[in-house]
Formats: sequence, C-alpha cells, structure tokens
Amino acid sequence: MTQVQSLAGKTALITGSTSGIGLAYAKTLAEAGANVVINGFGDKDAIEQERQGLEAASGAKAIYLGHDLTKVEEIEAMMNEAASVFGGVDILINNAGMQHVAPVEEFPLDKWNLIIALNLNSAFHTTRLAVPYMKGKKWGRIIQTASAHSLIASPFKSAYVTAKHGIAGFTKTIALELATFGVTANCISPGYVWTPLVEKQIPDTMKARNMTREQVMNDVLLAGQPTKQFVTVEQVAAVALFLCGDAAANITGSNISVDGGWTAQ
Repeated sequence: MTQVQSLAGKTALITGSTSGIGLAYAKTLAEAGANVVINGFGDKDAIEQERQGLEAASGAKAIYLGHDLTKVEEIEAMMNEAASVFGGVDILINNAGMQHVAPVEEFPLDKWNLIIALNLNSAFHTTRLAVPYMKGKKWGRIIQTASAHSLIASPFKSAYVTAKHGIAGFTKTIALELATFGVTANCISPGYVWTPLVEKQIPDTMKARNMTREQVMNDVLLAGQPTKQFVTVEQVAAVALFLCGDAAANITGSNISVDGGWTAQ
C-alpha cells in the first residue's frame, strides 16, 4: 500500500476549522506532522484546548487566527499573520461556510450576501494570497470543501448552491493556471456528514414530523444517499490527506465526491 508522505515542515491553513469537518482536517494533517493554522468561531477555552492538542499530535506548531472571513481586510490580515509566523502557507483548505434555506423570492438579501462572501469570495481571497508563496516553492495544495451541491441542486438553497457551483468552477480554473508550478487544486464534495450539528437537529425533526429517530435519519437526512450511511468527518479528512501526498501530484482540477452515491443518481 502506498504510504502518505510526512507533512513535516509544511504549513496548512484550514478555514472554518474549530469544529466539524474543518477540525478533522486540522487533526489529520497535524498527525502527519504539519504546522497548522486553524480559524473559526467558538468558545475560546475549547479552541485553545484543540490548538494544544494539534501541537501535541504534530510535534510542530499550531496557531489560532479568529478572523472574520466575510471581510476582505480580515482575510488579508489572517494570511499576513500566518506568513509572518511560518513564511507562507503550503496547504490551503477552504472549508468555512454557512447555510440558509428560503424560497428565492423570500431569500433575505443579507443572507445571500453573507453566504456568497463566506462560502465563495473568501476562497478567492485566501487563494490569491497563498498562491505566490506556493509558486515560489514549486509546491502547494489547494483543497476546497465543496458539497454534493457543487454538482447538483436542491430547492430553497439558492445562495449555497450558487456558491458551491462557483467553488467548483473556480477550482478548475486555478488548477489550470497552476498546473506547471507543482501546485494542485481540487474539491472534496461530501454528502450528509455526521456532525454534532446534524445530531442536534434530529429530536426537533422527530417531533415536527412525528417520526422515530431511525425514520428521521433514513427517510429525511439520508434520503438522497443510497448507502443510507452518513459520511464521517474522518473519511473526508482522509481524502484531503491523500491529496497532499506525492501520489496525488497529478490529481488536479478534480471534484471528488464523498457522498454515499448521492450524485451518482
């Protein structure tokens, strides 16, 4: 079996990484020896505990930068601070995102603008700021957490679907631009992922729909996933780790589905 290379000496910046998929990315890359920059919101003490755990796992350095990625000046400050500590970012994972559900004619303008800023625009800004260092090093990995909704649509999610389709197109474009510089760019597109946020939705849905827990999970949450299994954060992170290795040096511009067969239908 091909072994994933050590990431010792590399620096990974993961947006939206204080919980869920983003934190799984951070833990997995730290375990491979990378320096890690985490970003996101949450309880300060809990974040500090996770930061310390990342350092313990990596034997390297982990820092937390809590900048607001809906603001260009804060993204620039975050990238500059990461560069001042580590010299630059070798692995960029754009994971930050949010969701809002509403019919298009009722979709709040502030929610539309917020989702496009966080889910799409922030990835452009982090990428444009990371690329010069990667080009100079002749090595880099850019990974986007897209979604099954980068490939298909669902009703009432116009902003989210628009942003995720945009991420997929953006990734293909930068993959072509960077193809001769040793830098790859790819999307990982999960389906329904088992996270605490999803778990917390189940009791309310049981009550609202008069369903059992199993019915909610299989007939509502997993209705679109033929495997009837949630994707785990560890499975998504394992794909990212593979993409960082030498075995994936010729995988670029791809959109890798981790969705239990959802988009195969």
